[in-house]
Order: sequence, then C-alpha cells, then structure tokens
Amino acid sequence: MHAPLSPQAPAEALRATLAELVDGLPPRQAAQATARLIANYRGATPTDAPVLRDRSDVVAYAAYRMPATFEADRAALGALADAVPQWTPPGHTDIGGGTGAAVWAAADIWPDPADGAAPRPVTVLDWAEPALALGRELAARAPSAALRDARWRRARIDAALDVPPTGLVTVSYVLGELTPADRAAVVDAAAGAAEVVAVVEPGTPDGYRRIIEARDRLVAAGFHIAAPCPHSAACPIEEGTDWCHFAARVSRSSLHRQVKGASLAWEDEKFSYVAATRFRPGPATARVVRRPQTRKGQVLLDLCRDTEELSRETVTKRQGPLYRAARDTAWGDPWPPREDPAP
Repeated sequence: MHAPLSPQAPAEALRATLAELVDGLPPRQAAQATARLIANYRGATPTDAPVLRDRSDVVAYAAYRMPATFEADRAALGALADAVPQWTPPGHTDIGGGTGAAVWAAADIWPDPADGAAPRPVTVLDWAEPALALGRELAARAPSAALRDARWRRARIDAALDVPPTGLVTVSYVLGELTPADRAAVVDAAAGAAEVVAVVEPGTPDGYRRIIEARDRLVAAGFHIAAPCPHSAACPIEEGTDWCHFAARVSRSSLHRQVKGASLAWEDEKFSYVAATRFRPGPATARVVRRPQTRKGQVLLDLCRDTEELSRETVTKRQGPLYRAARDTAWGDPWPPREDPAP
C-alpha cells in the first residue's frame, strides 16, 4: 500500500494520484473507454445496469470526470461553508458517490481537526463495486484521516435507500441517472438523515430543473436554503427562460486533451447546486449569477437578491473600495463581499 500523500492538500493529492493511475493504462484504451462511458452517461442509464464495468472503465472515467466533479462540489460546499462558518460536519454521507469526488471536496473545505480529535465518520454509498474499489484505493493515499478511514458501501440508489443519521449528506451528479420517483425518494432520504444537504448537478437546463425539484422538497421538509440562493422563497427565474448555474475552473489532464482533441490546459465545469440546512444559515445578501462584465470605470453585476428578485447592479470607480471588490468578484460569489465595507 502506498503511503498517504500528507504534504499536499486534497486537491493536489487527488490530481497526483489520478495521474499515476492513468499512467498505468494504455492511452488508446483509456481514450476509448472514456469516450464510450461519456456517451453512456449522456444517455439514459438504468439503475440496474452499471456502465462502469471494470477497473479500466473506472480509472479512465475517474481521470476524466473526477477532477471536474471535485471542483464543482468544492465550489458548492465552499459557498455552504461561507453561509454557516461556525458549522463543521460531524459526519458525512455521500449518496451515489462513486470514486468519492464529493468526500474529497468536503475534506478540502473542512480539514481534519488540528487538536488530534477523531476525524468525522465518512460513508460513500454507490451501487458500482468497481467505482467503490477505486474510491478506497484513492482514499488510502489521501492526506485526510477522514478519507483514509472512510467506509465504502455498496447500495442501490433508489426509493429503498436507507441513510443513517449524519451531519452532512451530499448527492452529487446522481439525480440525472434516476427515475423521477427515485429522485424524489433519494432527496427525501437525505433530508430525513441530515442537518445539511447539498445537491449538485450538471449546469444544464435539465440539471437546473432537477436542482429546483430537490430545492422544493428540501424547503417542504423544513430546510432553509444556505446557497446559492439568498432566500428560501421560490426561484425568481421564470421557467423556460433561463437557468441558474455556475462555473468551476478545472485543469485538463493529458487524457482530457486527448479525448476532447483540445489544446487548452483548462476548462470550465458548469454546474447547478443547492445547499440547505435544518438550522437558520447566514446566506449572502445577493449572489452573482452571471459572469461579471467589466467595462471602463464600471463593473456590471447580475444578482439574485434576498428580496427574491433578479437585478443588475452597476458599480462605478467612484465607489472606491466597493469598485475594487467588484473587479475581483467572480461568477457565483456573494455580493457584497462580507469583509468589504459598504460604499
């Protein structure tokens, strides 16, 4: 067994470990497996027919997709942590976690306790044993004790899913693989087990619709929205006209570039998400829901506000510190920055 990559943060450790795994696969085999798996995931995937059939499938797909899923999950959980800065998950269950991108992201946001206390219990539930096996292998080399001690449990992700009580439940890039009835049941199971639930889906119109469905169920179950929305009322986006999504920057591996025929060393992963808490959070006053537009002497920010409306704010150079903050503000950030003074 390899020694843990302790000097590195989870993000760097994960990239290094995935690179080593891919080095062991013939490039042609890796590219072919990844292309086939992407095609399967873009179609209808019945829950009784795993598309990750063996180790080469899982390694290729993990190398291609896990970094992007990790970055999206880390962005969503980071926004959650900003809204509940005094809260740390006492435990974490990841539903449909596969190779564990969401638990790696959580380890990056909430590191192991520095006082030598026991790390939080972590459980990953998935129905594909090859994915769980690779997840165990990756976690064995993690810098986080919570990851190294994680339990990887085979379970069907459907209406019969049983989720024991815990602090945090994540449901990441899973709902699109389920039937509508199973989607509702899985969100309800997460709500019944957790203090905090975070759901992440691809940043497409369909992914956003699934997030809105999950959001509605969580609010109906008594949860408060912590992120990205600055309120728990209905989404102000008119159905069919637009969709709420964000972007996370992902470093492309050589496998990414080979499969996509791409030359850039990065890409943006588009994602939609909702994070909700049983206790009252401190959500942002507003959140930037489009890429800011920087013009001469001004920055245009498209915002979702705690007044339950969408609006555009123009921040000008005359506003001094607020203008400088606006120039540094990114898509998905809270506004105004909590640390910056008002104009």
